[in-house]
Amino acid sequence: MGNVLISLGKATREQVIEALEIQKQTHEKLGEILVRLGYCTEEDIKSALAIRSGYRAVSLNEIGVDIAAASLIPPEKAQKHKILPIKRENNILYVAMQNPDDIIAIDDLQLLTGYTVRPVIVSDTELSAAINNYVNSAHNVTISAEEDEIEEEENEQGGDDDKPAVNFVNQMIESAVRSGASDIHIEPQEKYLRIRFRIDGVLHEVMQAPTKMQASIISRVKVIGNMDIAERRVPQDGRATVKVEQQVIDMRIASLPGVYGEKVTIRMLPRNTRAITINELGFTPENEKIIREASDMPYGFILVTGPTGSGKSTTLYALLSRLNRVDKNIITLEDPVERRFAGINQIQLNNRAGMTFASGLRSILRSDPDIVMVGEIRDLETAKIAVESALTGHLVFSTLHTNDAASTVTRLAEMGVEPFLIASSVICVVAQRLVRVLCPSCKKPVTYRKRELQRMIPDFPFDPGTDDDDQVTIYHADRCLSCNNTGYRGRRGVFEIMKISPQIRDMILAGSHAPEIKEVAIEEGMTTLRADGLLKVKTGATSYEELLRVIV
Repeated sequence: MGNVLISLGKATREQVIEALEIQKQTHEKLGEILVRLGYCTEEDIKSALAIRSGYRAVSLNEIGVDIAAASLIPPEKAQKHKILPIKRENNILYVAMQNPDDIIAIDDLQLLTGYTVRPVIVSDTELSAAINNYVNSAHNVTISAEEDEIEEEENEQGGDDDKPAVNFVNQMIESAVRSGASDIHIEPQEKYLRIRFRIDGVLHEVMQAPTKMQASIISRVKVIGNMDIAERRVPQDGRATVKVEQQVIDMRIASLPGVYGEKVTIRMLPRNTRAITINELGFTPENEKIIREASDMPYGFILVTGPTGSGKSTTLYALLSRLNRVDKNIITLEDPVERRFAGINQIQLNNRAGMTFASGLRSILRSDPDIVMVGEIRDLETAKIAVESALTGHLVFSTLHTNDAASTVTRLAEMGVEPFLIASSVICVVAQRLVRVLCPSCKKPVTYRKRELQRMIPDFPFDPGTDDDDQVTIYHADRCLSCNNTGYRGRRGVFEIMKISPQIRDMILAGSHAPEIKEVAIEEGMTTLRADGLLKVKTGATSYEELLRVIV
């Protein structure tokens, strides 16, 4: 495989050797490693695999999947072997396969279907998406067929014994993990139970179940979370840990009474995912330089702000991972601990036991820390302790809910922190949002003349010297199987980093308002959230429509 890629000019010998060394440790496929490292695209791997195996390479986006052919195998077998029949022609069954050399899977399929199996090569992303769609649709058909056979269980307390509900919940969790969902929403409606996944920050309806199954499904989820299944009138919280395809997932479960029954939300927190590094977050070179210099300071207060789900914890984890060394005592106080790191002392908040952010932070400061991370500044007491910690020789990281970087300092003042403490302790504020990344398989280039694009986006960052009639290309979302017809795959950060300069420090002491502070920060070179987002639109990472969805 490596030799084919080298001969095609898709990878160098050094890149292949590097990937082979990684393969010895991870036991992944060579193609997966090269794609992850950014040396090859999935299309490069597909072409090389087709040449090496002698089978035809196809795009499922173009030819589609024949549901009648796919239905020849049960969903479990499609998932197990990573295969999916896509077309029948006379006595030949064309099968999309992740590994066309898997003789056992081919023989198994020929015995099961009676057809002569002929493998075809597709990209891993397309195959995974097609299998997920098939599994979900097959599962919905099964649930619908069972609707008349399942009795109402509103007054029952033992949902654990209801086999259809157990299967449905297991399938729902597995599908969420495979889809990369961050949350599962189980929502009773008037005539059915709706299941939605939050994927890349956007909710998608993926399943429905009949109302007759509602009580048993919700009871099953509550049993998993060790919650009281008899109590349906008040909100409850639960926790659970599951293992799906060798991946350990911590789940936070919250129930909320509604007019049609209890709504249940499950937050999915993968435990063993690779920690993202600071250069993968999406900083511009200028912003990355600022945040590196700030995090290298021996003491001070660094705040990351933004709404819920904007990636604040991921940014903090990337900064802590960079600073994680033997000579540093790093202690974190989190609710919850979303990702575990070797070498970092992580503490889980426990309000019932009296372990709050404020009390926990006091205890942390008696444990000789060099670096402290507080999950969130929620009250004046926590804010004051964090600020005073930064003034007494500690590097402190935390998060706060504000709309932009400049309003963070005024928010701290509104909470009751004295301006002179803010000015003396805060060294850097990072405001951020997450935008979806355009799917590389289907993103659509659209060319405009500069004057046309300027009318649409007056503050677009054109290259210097661009004339009014020059052509400028930006990208829009299209739809394909690889991105589940959303047009996007993955997310990237958009940042606004405000360094506390002497002039801004003086303004904080004088009690200046956020707009005034922001204006001076821009004059000193700060890139606003919108400006950073437009740079990502310009490079084709995201679309202008997606930027408007996230940033005003």
